[in-house]
Amino acid sequence: MRIITGRARGARLRAPKGMETTRPTSDRVKESLYSILGSMVARRTVLDVFAGTGSLGLEALSRGAKSAVFLDQSTADVLRENIRHCHFEQEAEVLAGDAFQSLSRLEHQGRTFDLVFCDPPYHKGLWQQALIAFDKGCLLAEDAILVVEHGGNDDDVPELSALVRVDHRRYGKTTQLSFFQKRSYVGETGEEEPV
Repeated sequence: MRIITGRARGARLRAPKGMETTRPTSDRVKESLYSILGSMVARRTVLDVFAGTGSLGLEALSRGAKSAVFLDQSTADVLRENIRHCHFEQEAEVLAGDAFQSLSRLEHQGRTFDLVFCDPPYHKGLWQQALIAFDKGCLLAEDAILVVEHGGNDDDVPELSALVRVDHRRYGKTTQLSFFQKRSYVGETGEEEPV
């Protein structure tokens, strides 16, 4: 697991002992994700929910994102070590604790984010729960992009009012990426269009 390009290119990321608590995004999926996002990463404020090793948010910082907040209940120490290893202490913040309580706290602080990664454990309904929280909340900037990673056979998008899925990619039988934006930003059609 490594940073692909940018300021921290080639930096190896530490993973928690055992893989019960984290399932890192593969380099292939991460490369595809950042190919899709392209220049939309630079100068963005990033939120990495269920961050695990921090791979997605750290890659964003390496590619020029302005700042990143990492949320994870069980990997805070690993996150902090990976942030130090990549020399992003000034741009990164780690919130240890329940992801949904952390989201609520950020919302009460009036924080907003331009680019959000959500990569919870598969097959537990957490991605749908997080999606509903973002749909009802006010953490997303008007032109924000929300990227959700979910299991290959888990595609039940909940009913949303503020968000619409604008792109969807499948990687083999195990992984999918769904991209969401505010309906008011992309228009009212609700049809999937490339980000």
